[in-house]
Amino acid sequence: MQNLENKVALITGGNKGIGYGIAEALVKQKVNVVITSRTQAAADQAVKKLNALRGGEAAGIQADVRDLKSQQKAVELAVSKWGKLDVFVANAGVGHFGSVETLTEEQWNETIEINLTGVFHGVKATVPALKESKGYIITIASLAGTNFFAGGSAYNASKFGLVGFTQAIMMDLRNHGIKVSTIMPGSVATEFDGNKPNEKDAWKIQPEDMGQMVVDLLQMNPRTLPSKVEVRPSMPSK
Repeated sequence: MQNLENKVALITGGNKGIGYGIAEALVKQKVNVVITSRTQAAADQAVKKLNALRGGEAAGIQADVRDLKSQQKAVELAVSKWGKLDVFVANAGVGHFGSVETLTEEQWNETIEINLTGVFHGVKATVPALKESKGYIITIASLAGTNFFAGGSAYNASKFGLVGFTQAIMMDLRNHGIKVSTIMPGSVATEFDGNKPNEKDAWKIQPEDMGQMVVDLLQMNPRTLPSKVEVRPSMPSK
């Protein structure tokens, strides 16, 4: 089992939901974490909670995954504070759902730009540092990356693309010693698509479960790579 203490991770969209669950799990393993958010206030609020855990140290920065330069600044923050970057978790995402007849051009563009192009930007920004550390890239995709459904044209396209992108960069980067995995969750109890998590979501995957999965991947023997991990609730909603 790999010791994660003093590793350094960057998590996009780490202020809430799956991203925060991953950040919390890593901080508890004494990993130092940079989280990004759309606003500095949201990042600061999450960082305050993470630092109260008294594990690894956390820092936050406002960054938009649609902007390559903002992703580079997030990497610079991690490297300036801790001298390296070991882990990149591409988590930030958005969902717009509806028939292709009613889906707007703006909704299509935002979905592709955040869920797919945004991951490309994150990878481009982090690869130089990850080559030095022989680090790990983990993308948060979805079961919607292999299972299409009515009303999912934009979301399916972005997640099908993300799964393919992740598997391709795994082939590109493994000779540099960089491991790459994609996690494809089903229903997760988060604020995604306007949901307000409460007791009715108890059957779903929880953000802390996603955090545990990331920890498990990072602790696995370096000789072994689970390149694509599907995860779903063990029991469906009644």
